Amino acid sequence: MMNAVVGWHIEMEFNEIGSETRAAALLRLPDGRELRAHGHADRHPDDPDQPRVGEEIAAARLLNDLAQQLLHKAESEIEEVTHTPAHVRV
Repeated sequence: MMNAVVGWHIEMEFNEIGSETRAAALLRLPDGRELRAHGHADRHPDDPDQPRVGEEIAAARLLNDLAQQLLHKAESEIEEVTHTPAHVRV
């Protein structure tokens, strides 16, 4: 078996509107499929304005969404081969 180096690239962008930070991402997979994910963060009015913190929270939520999509994709691909329900655990 040959080892191969595979790279995945995620494009992520942030948009701040008032106290809300929105994040959007696009992941292009080697099989040609694209997955899109979104996340958001809302700053409490009493909290200091720290855009980086909002970006980090929105990105974490986005990546959680993306992780769930990848797990479902993997389960579907396993089921196509095994013809039995697959449940991937994290």
